[in-house]
Amino acid sequence: MTDFVLVRHGETVWHAENRYAGRTDVLLTEHGRKQAAELGAWAAGQRLDGGPERRRRLDAVLSSPLSRARLTAEPAAAALGLTPRVDERLYEVDFGRGEGLTRAEMRERFPAELDAFLTDPVAHHLPGGEDPAAAADRAIGCLTDIAQEVPEGRVLVVAHSTLVRLVLCQLLGIPLARYRQVFPRLENGALTELRLRHGRASLLRLNAPATAARP
Repeated sequence: MTDFVLVRHGETVWHAENRYAGRTDVLLTEHGRKQAAELGAWAAGQRLDGGPERRRRLDAVLSSPLSRARLTAEPAAAALGLTPRVDERLYEVDFGRGEGLTRAEMRERFPAELDAFLTDPVAHHLPGGEDPAAAADRAIGCLTDIAQEVPEGRVLVVAHSTLVRLVLCQLLGIPLARYRQVFPRLENGALTELRLRHGRASLLRLNAPATAARP
């Protein structure tokens, strides 16, 4: 049994305009840095607390290579005395021609492709972008490797909204094409905890604010 605390990185400078940030390395805002600090404060309290599950401290901290994820993970790793591990399999989905655009701008540039994406974002991913099913597979491969490395462990993973939603759907048996409907939003810096046991996944919590989830 391995527990994963999946966290979307802190707020970035593209959030105000709701621009699609896949592989683009977008900077954190001041608020995003505050969310990273809050995650660090939460991580500092993750030790045996005497609760019903006898939660242990986190055993490892993983991050996407993109700076918005690495900078969000660093305060938590420092609080735990751990070195954050960067894994390329945790990159956000590549949005191709949609990178850096708002939905309104996509509507102007490739309206038919956008409509197809909104109907089925897996069968009709954004033009020039990554196959979401392949993205889910690479990320789950990362989690599977870590689960084998730290069985009975608890791992913090800082990654990205679309990637995490795809992983949740794949592991929980939800059709990938429904990731936008079933998980419409992951909040920046919030905690989503997933347990892997004997090849099966259980969702323990979703979108829990780090400030409210401290022991």
